[in-house]
Amino acid sequence: MRAVKVFFSIVFLAILASNIRLISHWSESRGVYDDICYLRQAHLFQRFGWQGLDTSLARETDGYLAAKLRSIDFPNWNEPTRAPCHTQTADGSKWVMTPPPGTGFVLALFPEGFQVVPLYMLANAIVAGLALFGLWRAQEKVGLTLAASLGALSIYFMINPTKASYSMAPTMVVCALAGLFTARLFVDEGRRRLLIVAAVGVLLGLSASFRIANVVLSAGYFLFFGLSFLIWRTRETFVSGLALGLSFLVGLLPVFAANLVNSGNPLVSAYGGQDTAPRSLDPAVLLAYLRDTQFPLIVIACVGTALLWRFAGPGGVRKLALLVAGNLALNLAFFATHPVFTQYYVIPILMLSLWTLLFAAVLSRGPAHGVIAHEADGPRPSEMLSRISH
Repeated sequence: MRAVKVFFSIVFLAILASNIRLISHWSESRGVYDDICYLRQAHLFQRFGWQGLDTSLARETDGYLAAKLRSIDFPNWNEPTRAPCHTQTADGSKWVMTPPPGTGFVLALFPEGFQVVPLYMLANAIVAGLALFGLWRAQEKVGLTLAASLGALSIYFMINPTKASYSMAPTMVVCALAGLFTARLFVDEGRRRLLIVAAVGVLLGLSASFRIANVVLSAGYFLFFGLSFLIWRTRETFVSGLALGLSFLVGLLPVFAANLVNSGNPLVSAYGGQDTAPRSLDPAVLLAYLRDTQFPLIVIACVGTALLWRFAGPGGVRKLALLVAGNLALNLAFFATHPVFTQYYVIPILMLSLWTLLFAAVLSRGPAHGVIAHEADGPRPSEMLSRISH
């Protein structure tokens, strides 16, 4: 197995090197409207510090936005109120940006004019590091196979479709980290459980700072912990759910702060139009997903979750399968009924699910924990539910 690990380590590093070579030639003026907004948020942070949360066009006194729009030949570049991803507040007092502040913040960590390239290089390196960690932690053939295949796939995805939106680079990192902590939560049930729950909650909350739709990534977690408490009503299930909820709110603080500054209400974002349209089942959107490369990933994630349930033995791993399945179902239902389709909308939930499955496989300690072992007379669902209370 060591020779296989060495081989795939070289494969991972080769894909990473290829990604970095491609990224090094990227331009920040590629004509994508949303890019301008993320870069403007970064500019505001660099110019005003934490007060850069205020994205009012009244602060556009140095011509940054106009110059960026002109560089991509945007029509009416000299009319700020016509800028993309800006909207007027409900009271009509000002025009503000719609995206949350997280992506702009991480871009602001790098020098202006050279922000996207280092952000993507760093994100690629972190994802590759986590893939290597999973690869070398694998102790059995099934875990090694998962670590090798999903690890290579994850690094490759850091170019396509991650390049489609600057918000996807930090999102992919958060999904990988959340997958690691989620797997640990159910594989290593011990004294550090509450700390791991809190880490998962903070990561899920922070993910919404990069893409507001990432808030849906937490849906399955709240469903699982909520139902656990309602069914068993134990102190442990209550404290775990409370820790998840409070830490999730902590992770959401940047979003709340930005909403308060820009819209006057921490619970009201500046989004409007199609992004806030009522849910509907549009055959065109469903067909678009069926034809897109996201669909095979959906199948892989669903099959992987089913196999996790089928071959998991006694312990927390079957609970993990329930959580992943519920989260997948809720997120896929959300985006299937969203009136807009893009080639990366369901990638975060798919990567969160796949990373969780990968780490569940490689962190489990053999048959006793049951991810790899096959129970010929595996426990029935009713027996599994009885274990959740322990």
